[in-house]
Amino acid sequence: MTFLTVEPISFEHHRDPLGVGESEPRLSWTVATDSPGWRQQAYEIELSDGTATGRVASQESVLVPWPGAPLESRERRGARVRVHGADGSASDWSAWSHVEAGLLDPAGWRAEAAAPPLELLAEPDGHALLLRRDFNLRGPITKARLYLTAHGLYEAEINGRVVGDDVLAPGWSSYGHRLRYRTHDVTDLVGEGGNTIGATLADGWYRGRIGFLGGKTNLYGDRTALIAQLEITYADGGTEIVATDGEWRCATGPVTATSLYDGEKHDARLLPQGWSEPGFDDSSWLPADALPHDPALLVSPTGPPVRRTETLAPVEVLTSPSGRTILDFGQNIAGRLRIRVQGPPGHTVTLRHAEVLEHGELALRPLRGADALDRYTLRGDDRPEEWEPRFTTHGFRYAQVDDWPGELDPADVRAVVCHTDLRPIGDFDCSDPMLNRLHDNVRWSMRGNFVDLPTDCPQRDERLGWTGDIQVFAPTAAFLYDCAGPLTSWLADLAADQSFYGTVPHYVPSVPLKFDLSPTAAWGDAAVLVPWVLYQRTGDLGLLRAQYASMTTWVDQVDSLTGGNHLWDEGFQFGDWLDPAAPPDDPGRARTDHALVATAYHAWSARVVADTAALLGHDADAARYTELAAQVRQAFRREFVTPSGRLACDTQTAYALALCLDLLDGQEQRERAGRRLVQLVAADGHRIGTGFVGTPLICDALCSVGAYDTAYELLTQRECPSWLYPVTMGATTVWERWDSLLPDGTVNPGEMTSFNHYALGAVADFLHRTVAGLAPAEPGYRRLRIAPRPGGGLTHASARLDTPYGPAAVSWRRDGETLTVTATVPPGTSALVDLPETEPREVGAGTHEFTVK
Repeated sequence: MTFLTVEPISFEHHRDPLGVGESEPRLSWTVATDSPGWRQQAYEIELSDGTATGRVASQESVLVPWPGAPLESRERRGARVRVHGADGSASDWSAWSHVEAGLLDPAGWRAEAAAPPLELLAEPDGHALLLRRDFNLRGPITKARLYLTAHGLYEAEINGRVVGDDVLAPGWSSYGHRLRYRTHDVTDLVGEGGNTIGATLADGWYRGRIGFLGGKTNLYGDRTALIAQLEITYADGGTEIVATDGEWRCATGPVTATSLYDGEKHDARLLPQGWSEPGFDDSSWLPADALPHDPALLVSPTGPPVRRTETLAPVEVLTSPSGRTILDFGQNIAGRLRIRVQGPPGHTVTLRHAEVLEHGELALRPLRGADALDRYTLRGDDRPEEWEPRFTTHGFRYAQVDDWPGELDPADVRAVVCHTDLRPIGDFDCSDPMLNRLHDNVRWSMRGNFVDLPTDCPQRDERLGWTGDIQVFAPTAAFLYDCAGPLTSWLADLAADQSFYGTVPHYVPSVPLKFDLSPTAAWGDAAVLVPWVLYQRTGDLGLLRAQYASMTTWVDQVDSLTGGNHLWDEGFQFGDWLDPAAPPDDPGRARTDHALVATAYHAWSARVVADTAALLGHDADAARYTELAAQVRQAFRREFVTPSGRLACDTQTAYALALCLDLLDGQEQRERAGRRLVQLVAADGHRIGTGFVGTPLICDALCSVGAYDTAYELLTQRECPSWLYPVTMGATTVWERWDSLLPDGTVNPGEMTSFNHYALGAVADFLHRTVAGLAPAEPGYRRLRIAPRPGGGLTHASARLDTPYGPAAVSWRRDGETLTVTATVPPGTSALVDLPETEPREVGAGTHEFTVK
């Protein structure tokens, strides 16, 4: 008998479907079966309100349209599904899954913005403030929901218990256009009689310092505020709302200073005991000011929040040459420390953070203007005190502990890893431990740089959502983690800022620094290429539809800048940023002509927009952008390519762009360009000669002309500059510069040196697609491409991925001249199997083994 079961339904890209912002959330499900080649022929969906689709003839199981009446605000509804196979099989009903809408209509918001009074207002990044309100519930309750956000950062409490497990809530969005709120089920935190709700409120991104070159403060406003709406449903059916207003009371608390960059100061003696519990005397507290706010800006999140995802123990206790105690946690992370300490009242412990050591001491210069310093002043009870900062994070592997009372027990200090709580979906392994460590470093860099939004680095005075970094890294990100929800939110901010500023900013949300905001290739192209990557990996056409105006606006703007010749050869460009030949003090001085890079990207984005227009049924647009792409491609060849295929700019990046973006004319030009690229790589001793733009493409470019051996030599090179050089130097994340740490152990002298930047780790996508051989052949992995290309002396490699249709995997092993490949194809999908020296073949769902000799 065929085994067939269907997993519970999921909604949109939500991991937690409580308080969603979609009134008609799309449904997805996966099937498990032991039937080879199984395909869905039909499905049935039932909703808990009695809606039933009956049998629907369809193979679709990913982002299927909502089958019932739209959800109303606060409404909770269940859904279940059963499927029918083309082989006549039928599953049982799945378990019920439930989705609950948030406040879908701005009119549903009753809460005002409760702002601390001006008397308590400190300078930006000053003390955090406490707000509280008592309330009474007249009887037993059945449900309580807290809709919560802030102008600033918050941590909420009800009756002395912390609400939720968010970190740095509500995160950072383009606050002037979108402010995310989160819905919490607090039914178990409240009860009949007296209750208290409170919150600690800090400046965060809203009012605190953001950005380099001195940064900006008060960017979104000069007053923080809490926006909270607690909705109670009584057992008798009645309802009640407790919302932020002028009835809330406010005071200073134990957090005497807190900054995203500089760290947090906490004096435990200043904590009012029981302040968020009933019966506390707040008569000396000041009333909060009730300020207006625009509820139309409040949106439900599309992805998970930042959370504490892991704790690390020290792997070594070091004593520096100056006598300092330094803890090595063995891994570079984004997060903070949690300490357990006992000592006299008023004693202060100082915690300082850094990514690397230099001459045995913390290397603080790469932090630039970020102090990354936390201080805890003890209450001094006769029992140990436990503390962790709440409104800051640091990028660090090493922590210096000063003024610890007594002898430091390393068991009393833990590193708490904090980042967006992404679901891991993909992995890679091979026979080379160095490549495995490189892949681990890429994963850790993604974790450290998805702190609510895709950032450049987690440690210095920056941590901005640089568009160029995620543009090149998006394919790798979408394989390692389910990041469609968080990136959907970030792209909404990109579109909003693009509309406001008249172009795609270099980083999103934008911060107006002393920096040119002109359109810039590869960075601004994130508006087009990131949505396209997400569509390819998830099959979500709705995301393309939502971003279509942003995508076309970008391409149209660049078209207007290039004039009639279609060459983008004027204006500021980052170009092939951090070319290894660039001097430490001038990272933009690349060997590849900026105009070549910009024009190549213009052709690429125009072609992607043409394909997007065709998918969305915008036929006239599709024809127009197809013609534009052809014209830009022709202009590129006319300006930069000789008839024989030699490029005017004789660099690895130039040839990688021309080959990967199909900018050459005919096989003869491709072969000539390919030979020259191989020569250039060999002439550089098979060391990296590319920066941000060329690095994601160089291995693919070599493989596209059959130069697999050269690609593997480049991939496995250990001398600087290379991907493995940092691994030889003990790196646990991807570096910003190829030589962030010099061979003698000193830090690169450049002003801009980070040890946790994922952009150059974009090569991991090559590990997944080519080394292991797992890639999408159709959007959303509806059809897989199984095409490993063993090389580099590897004896085995594998990749696995939780696709929208279920788990997929490829593994291969070489034994002498025999290559054995095993592939798992999810139910409802198929795969093109393309192995070396064999004819491609199609296979259906199931596990397959192939042998090539």
